[in-house]
Amino acid sequence: MGLLTGKTALIFGVANDHSIAWGIAKAFHREGAILGFSYATEKLERRVRPLAESLGADWVEPCDVAKDEDITAVMEKAASRFGQIDILVHSIAFANREDLSGPYYTVSRQGFLTAMDISVYSFTALARAALPLMRPGGAMLTLTYIGSQRAVPHYNVMGVAKAALEASVRYLAADFGADERRIRVNAISAGPIRTLAVAGIAGSRALINAFGKVSLLHRNITIDDVGNAAAYLCSDLAAGVTGEVHYVDAGFNVAFPLNEEGEDA
Repeated sequence: MGLLTGKTALIFGVANDHSIAWGIAKAFHREGAILGFSYATEKLERRVRPLAESLGADWVEPCDVAKDEDITAVMEKAASRFGQIDILVHSIAFANREDLSGPYYTVSRQGFLTAMDISVYSFTALARAALPLMRPGGAMLTLTYIGSQRAVPHYNVMGVAKAALEASVRYLAADFGADERRIRVNAISAGPIRTLAVAGIAGSRALINAFGKVSLLHRNITIDDVGNAAAYLCSDLAAGVTGEVHYVDAGFNVAFPLNEEGEDA
């Protein structure tokens, strides 16, 4: 018996086999979960479908989270296929590349709204649409980053979006905890990992290299580290945990600030 045996999870945000969401999917599969996947574009489908099939999952459906009708449609398909679900994973974020370079104050109004819509509101929209499908004691999970709490170079509007996402976790946890089904809502704040999304941030390679030197465990984080933590948070072992931001960053978030050379800042 795995931690998630008998549970069904919908996972939004797998882009390739380097994605954090893929690390979560692998851990869920290992722990016995039934999996369903959603992708955003036809290009991503060509990557996601073979990955899903490698874990025995054949429910792979499109969903543009910027469109309410797509969210409604994908949840209707999930209800038709699975009846009810136990876990919702949101690993989705986006900002225009030009808004992740230069100073934060140059972000355009439309760039700001785009980042907030895709990176923040999509979790609330998915959570609301998934709620009627959730079994009692279910769990919802999203992904954040310490750029929500600190001014990380080049993270810019995404840091603002992640701060809003973490606030959303707390308010959703309050809303859904008051529901008789007691649905839990949490976030994982992962250390920097070489994913497709991180590649679009200027200086990300130097940031990742420095992180491995200054984190308390003196190593970088893997998608499997995040997947293992996600399996715990979405299992019954974490039945008393909600509204939390759980750091999986080798202790970086409690370390004394250091510069990229590992010296006192």
